[in-house]
Amino acid sequence: MKWVRRLLLLLIVILLFVTVYAFWPLPDRLAYLSADAEAYDVEILRDTWGVPHVFGVTDADAAFGLAYAHAEDDFLTIQQGVVAARGDLSKVYGMDGTANDYMVALLRIWEVMDAQYETLSPEVIAICEAYAAGLNLYAAQHPDQAFRGMFPVTGQDVVAASVHKSPLFFGLDGTLGRLFEQVNSEAAANSEQWTVDSGNFKWGSGIGSNTFAVAPSRTNDGSTFFAINSHQPWTGPVAWYEAHIHSEAGWNATGALFPGMPVITHGHNENLAWAFTVNSPDLIDVYTLTLNPDNADQYLLDGEWRDFETWHTTIEVNLIALAGWGDEYVGQLNFPVRQAVTWSAHGPVLRNENEAYALRYAGYGVVGIYEQLYRMNRADNVREWLDALAHPGLPMFNIGYADKEGNIGYVYNALMPDRDPAFDWGENLPGDTSAAIWTEYIRVSDMPMVWNPTIGFVQNANSTPFKTTGTAEDPQESDFAATFGIETGMSNRALRLTELFSADESVTWEEFVAYKYDMGFSAESSMPHLIDLITQQSYDDANERIAARLLAEWNLQTTPDSLGASVAILTLYHLRDYADFSVSNFVGADISQDAASAAFKDAVETLMTKHGKVAVAWAQVNRVQRGSVDLGVGGAPDVPHAIYGNLNEQGRFIGTAGDSSIMLVRWDAAGNLHSESVHQFGSATLDPTSPHYADQVPIFVNRQLRPVWFTEADIRANLERAYRPQDQ
Repeated sequence: MKWVRRLLLLLIVILLFVTVYAFWPLPDRLAYLSADAEAYDVEILRDTWGVPHVFGVTDADAAFGLAYAHAEDDFLTIQQGVVAARGDLSKVYGMDGTANDYMVALLRIWEVMDAQYETLSPEVIAICEAYAAGLNLYAAQHPDQAFRGMFPVTGQDVVAASVHKSPLFFGLDGTLGRLFEQVNSEAAANSEQWTVDSGNFKWGSGIGSNTFAVAPSRTNDGSTFFAINSHQPWTGPVAWYEAHIHSEAGWNATGALFPGMPVITHGHNENLAWAFTVNSPDLIDVYTLTLNPDNADQYLLDGEWRDFETWHTTIEVNLIALAGWGDEYVGQLNFPVRQAVTWSAHGPVLRNENEAYALRYAGYGVVGIYEQLYRMNRADNVREWLDALAHPGLPMFNIGYADKEGNIGYVYNALMPDRDPAFDWGENLPGDTSAAIWTEYIRVSDMPMVWNPTIGFVQNANSTPFKTTGTAEDPQESDFAATFGIETGMSNRALRLTELFSADESVTWEEFVAYKYDMGFSAESSMPHLIDLITQQSYDDANERIAARLLAEWNLQTTPDSLGASVAILTLYHLRDYADFSVSNFVGADISQDAASAAFKDAVETLMTKHGKVAVAWAQVNRVQRGSVDLGVGGAPDVPHAIYGNLNEQGRFIGTAGDSSIMLVRWDAAGNLHSESVHQFGSATLDPTSPHYADQVPIFVNRQLRPVWFTEADIRANLERAYRPQDQ
């Protein structure tokens, strides 16, 4: 048959193309990208843990070096972020990238970039373009690692990645997915289509974080203590990377950042420190539109039929990726898929012939995230830091703060829409009135915050701002509009931190570190209730009786040697099959007797079938694996030493998220700085041949920290190597 012959011929052509393409010589194809590199004057100092300390003459020089150093350790993930923000992920990963690429078109990310990029300060534009030049140099030197057709990277690419990624932290992808499913009921559509998953590449936010500070009035020696302790996935585009940026122009900050970021996200400079945890303000509104029964391309607004703004985008789907090959074939043998994109006066629209829904979300059109973070990096005091925070940028996040003057603080940050209280913002909104279309934001100074409380500490662990200290100095819920959607619950981590610091009026540094690594469940959490539901029952099975006794004797601590923790956390894991709750925070969860008993029996079965006994130390179940390293670890979901894992076929939780880049900072009474940190793996994020691929795992599982070398003298005294990117 003719079609069979044609198909065979096409397959032969594709095979020949792939064969020639795969072995075509590459060395000089990106050499031109190094042309701009000589404009930058920077030296990278790698300490004995492989952490890069980037020393530049100007801030732009330092950003250039940061890009190069990070590319050495995680070039693949950085490139994935660039192509995702361009809407070109399908060119790499085939159909797995189509939802992302449609979202980029739907949110008009590049129209925003074209309109707003030049509104950034010259300093921020310079560091973004320098960062791009650092990536281009690395690609020129390592063409075999570079996505074909992607380079050169520009400063706009760098900023676009922040515009693309930020709304995913407050769940825009999930809302889009639900609406897409609703208007495409006959398609195989679900919300998971809006999470890109190609190997280790996954978009999504973390599942918890801690930040807390102790003022000089509550420490034993007049020091100020501060914890930077975000909980993120251990791999992928939102996994932490530790670095230090220093320029002769005055930029001197160390801390953690995500792949592709040209600034320190959170960390400290000589004078102050700041840290983020995820909060959950209401930043997304959905409008139900009324379609014209005579013209489905029109919707009703203020008594008039308005035309939708509609255009088409073309998504290039990589056929070679569909055939099973990967990253280096980007841009080759693409199949174009044409998709309609629709907008109304409210924002982006998802629709079919009978129904339409529009979205409006906080931060649309805002490109100032790096502007804001850069100003935080360079702030010298609390006034300058608050000025930076007032600059429109980050759409959300709780923020903790401390400085060498002894100031401590907490801010519930949000680009909060200024909404008309006449509408019910917790439900879909009427799309036929412009009165429901907000255009302004509440000032950050009018959001909940706590500064220098009398009790001498602040904490946030993805918890309500209304219980930051547990005292009358906390913000009052009644002072803030219900339209803000501010959360009111407490995580177990927040309960534990409040309990620990409230009970200690003279905190030593050693106690501060111990509190960070606390592995317990609060008596006010749902864990004691779950244990009671289980232990109050009688069991005929001998193994279940042993397990129930272990729970009855358990001290609620998930220490490595705990036997009860293994039963409890496995029960918590299996409880998800019987109750509707989040394993990352089940304070106040509604747990029935039947659900508790069923989950407990499943936990016992897992222990018996996978470990051969019920009494198993928690460290035998809870593991950190990295290359050939396989070590037991304490901690668990929603304890301050947070560890989240996937249960494997051997009945072990393999860590995937939680405590990652930890940095604990202190200024003594004289204002002298000292900080310590640890990464769950090491600085070489993607290079298994590097000695720094897993060198920090042993100290991480033992709850130890290493010194953060901040001065050039200390860095050079602990130096592994020094080099200029241009000389590599």
